[in-house]
Amino acid sequence: MFTSVLMIEKPLTATDVEFVTTLHGDEPVSFIVLMQPRGDQADLLLRAIDDVAMGELKEAVREGEEPEGAKARQPAELALAHSLNALRAAGAEAVGQVVEDHPLDKMKSVVDEAGADEVIVLTAPHYVEEFFHRDWASRARHKVGVPVLKLFAHSE
Repeated sequence: MFTSVLMIEKPLTATDVEFVTTLHGDEPVSFIVLMQPRGDQADLLLRAIDDVAMGELKEAVREGEEPEGAKARQPAELALAHSLNALRAAGAEAVGQVVEDHPLDKMKSVVDEAGADEVIVLTAPHYVEEFFHRDWASRARHKVGVPVLKLFAHSE
């Protein structure tokens, strides 16, 4: 069985599920999903710049409304549960957890403990961070010791 650590920041869409579950053809896949709430990520200004760069002006204005810290926990748990159920419904094994602090450290320990074959970072584009190679995928490539695939999440 092929094991992927899947880092997400919002619930998986049906398109996301189909994409990640078919990456390896007919080979059975097991996912360990790490959910990092968007509000607990990068600085508010960087998130707003990303929204503006994508032409999402309304989203840029709403960035201050993203729950952070303890307030982000319950929505993140619901998003994780939805994503795990969708992966299982597609025939994959899936477990996961909400990551509150140091997501790359957690990713590294999960990869090591599970003997994972790869990491998939599935997020919205983060143009500023990606330009400076400070996004999760760029930083993970230097830390986790397995291949890291960067994919852009779909919206519904």
